[in-house]
Amino acid sequence: MSQENRQVSQTKANNAEEYHTPVMMDEVIWLMRPKHGGVYMDCTLGSGGHSLGLLEFVGDGAQLIGIDRDEDAISAAKQRLKGFHDAVTFVRGNFCDLKDIADNLGLSQVDGVLLDLGVSSYQLDEAERGFSYMEDGPLDMRMGEDAGLSAGDLVNTLPAEEITSILRTYGEERWAARIAEFIVTQRDRMLITTTGELVDIIKAAIPAGARRSGPHPARRTFQALRIAVNRELDNLHAGLDQAVKLLDPGGRVIVISYHSLEDRIVKTTFLDMSRMSQDGLRILTRKPLVPCEEEIIANPRSRSAKLRAAEKF
Repeated sequence: MSQENRQVSQTKANNAEEYHTPVMMDEVIWLMRPKHGGVYMDCTLGSGGHSLGLLEFVGDGAQLIGIDRDEDAISAAKQRLKGFHDAVTFVRGNFCDLKDIADNLGLSQVDGVLLDLGVSSYQLDEAERGFSYMEDGPLDMRMGEDAGLSAGDLVNTLPAEEITSILRTYGEERWAARIAEFIVTQRDRMLITTTGELVDIIKAAIPAGARRSGPHPARRTFQALRIAVNRELDNLHAGLDQAVKLLDPGGRVIVISYHSLEDRIVKTTFLDMSRMSQDGLRILTRKPLVPCEEEIIANPRSRSAKLRAAEKF
């Protein structure tokens, strides 16, 4: 991100009106049961909405570790949580490294872990981050500098077969092969550098009849590239395993996911661990919780959210 864009992001981070509404906040508090003296890890801090809700519920005395890969998100969260300065430790990092983060902080066990997966509203609203198919910006999609290759790197260098595999596996995109073919044809003429250019390619690749109904035609492709760029599913497997091992007996883990691939991993992991005699879990949500109609109306981005929770025994 350029220095100019970073300054714009910082200005927004300091403006409370820019903070997004945390998804299913009441359900998170109800299931987490935050308590005085408890230690909690918000592994996808974003602008700090869930963390603020948990700390306000407890009043004081709880400790919160806020983790995020995104430097700008942490800046926003620091401003939002300034009233709880002494209760919060901010860590720039990836939740797939949860054990190392805990070790560095001298933590052997915690009372609760929260993961709110996917791209945050804070990132979606920043066109220069390249996550949104609704606004034009650089084709980036990296949640942090540790991600390495950008979405632009992938679409401009990978063979058509690999692009097809990414779109089909991570986006469950019906037109994956055709979109990949159109991407390769276009990049042979000129490199694809912006989200707007990629959206135009996707729209050209998907037949008009298939674009007349359903979600935005670029949604699945953007989801797939974002997952691939940030290795989200690999990180989720690793992060869940470490989160459960960090929990005190009676400690709880809550995961909010936004597409079927994530939810399937969470469901399967919880089921597998519920059958273990060591580091085992008691599943608290037989079926995932979803936002109520009122929340979806107030916050349309919550509509695909599914929440699962489990307790360490």
